[in-house]
Amino acid sequence: MVVRDLGGRREVLLLRAYRNWDLPKGGMEVAETPLQAAMREVREETGLHDLEFLWGEDTIDTEPYSGGKVVRFFVARSAGAQVSLPINPSLGRAEHHEYRWVTFDQAIALTVPRLRRVLQWALVRMDDTAA
Repeated sequence: MVVRDLGGRREVLLLRAYRNWDLPKGGMEVAETPLQAAMREVREETGLHDLEFLWGEDTIDTEPYSGGKVVRFFVARSAGAQVSLPINPSLGRAEHHEYRWVTFDQAIALTVPRLRRVLQWALVRMDDTAA
């Protein structure tokens, strides 16, 4: 999960594929740690390289969905100035159709319940840990 501070307001980055809003995510490659995979997936899906893990490397996993998939999320801060939706070479197009920086309330309203739980966890995590 990528967040930014914009004029005293905390925002989270959402990606849209078709009708579904989601957080950046993806699978691990061989010999990759979960943190390395998270950083690579954010870079591949958004072009962002400037991730700061100000709240440590704590994670939260989603409950199983879509055939048993489980996604592990970290929280990272980015300046978010240069978001892009790069072409995925294996697809021949970008994985997502749109991105938006939104407030956490907006993100909770746009996402499915398994992600709402992740967003709420991140809010608590950020508020409990001074950055």
